[in-house]
Amino acid sequence: MRSQAKFRAFAWGTLILNVFVSLWGAVVRATGSGAGCGAHWPTCDGEIVPGLESSAQWVEYTHRLSSGLALLAVIVMLIWAFRVYRDGGLVRTGAVASMLFMFIESLVGAALVLFGWVEADDSMARVYIMGVHLTNTLLLLGSIFLTAYWATDGKPFSFRGQRGLGWLYGVGIVLGLVLVVTGAIIALGDSLFLQIGLTPEQSPVVAGILAIRIYHPLTSIIVGLYWIFLARYSTKARPSHRIAKAAATLIVIILLTWLAGYVNNWLHAPVIMQVIHLLLADLFWLGIVWLSAETLAEDAPRAADMK
Repeated sequence: MRSQAKFRAFAWGTLILNVFVSLWGAVVRATGSGAGCGAHWPTCDGEIVPGLESSAQWVEYTHRLSSGLALLAVIVMLIWAFRVYRDGGLVRTGAVASMLFMFIESLVGAALVLFGWVEADDSMARVYIMGVHLTNTLLLLGSIFLTAYWATDGKPFSFRGQRGLGWLYGVGIVLGLVLVVTGAIIALGDSLFLQIGLTPEQSPVVAGILAIRIYHPLTSIIVGLYWIFLARYSTKARPSHRIAKAAATLIVIILLTWLAGYVNNWLHAPVIMQVIHLLLADLFWLGIVWLSAETLAEDAPRAADMK
């Protein structure tokens, strides 16, 4: 039991580390430091330990170090899960999924550098790879969260046999995923326009992103309201302390995300606000995963069964 308790702590720590890596990746993009180590990968300017002569090199090298630690942590989590949870089950499944998405994450990170989709690159290929990158990052964070959640007395859940709730949650998860990914693409446009200095006249990609930028806040409000409704409805349809706690947490995160989005627009997307906004977006996604797991748990209480 002590080894399982240590595993739980390690799994939650691995999640926190990977959230940090995600946020530092935003710093790399927003500061235009993606080419800080040149076109070399996994080395930095051809060296394992570079001289760190520029701020861009320091920012990029820190990201690579933290990414390497995150990869190592997921590998350890996978091995540890198979040693501690010998009968298999959900924890092993979560750890395997985490390793799969971490492997893809490493490949995407290498591609960004080797293909030059960094710094001032404004190609459509970068826009596409940004969407793939953020989608995989969210799936990675979700998998690590579920690994830690299942190791912490989390219950198995299913979208089937939920009397419509499964469909509501399925739609909501897709909407949440699309919202966060498109938000990252909007943030890329902000970086190219505000930090790098590319104008819509110089770059068709920047022009296209800025043209659709106005729709992101509206989409955020619609998706946020959808999840607020679903959170409140879930507490009535499946009354339990665990569901109520997850629902309340998600609603608070949504309200904070709206506030951060407003401040980010008002201040013209400074680096610090981009990082804070992404942190809340990551928490929004994890809140969705948490509430979904609690509400769709196989033994979740039904209001109809309590009458």
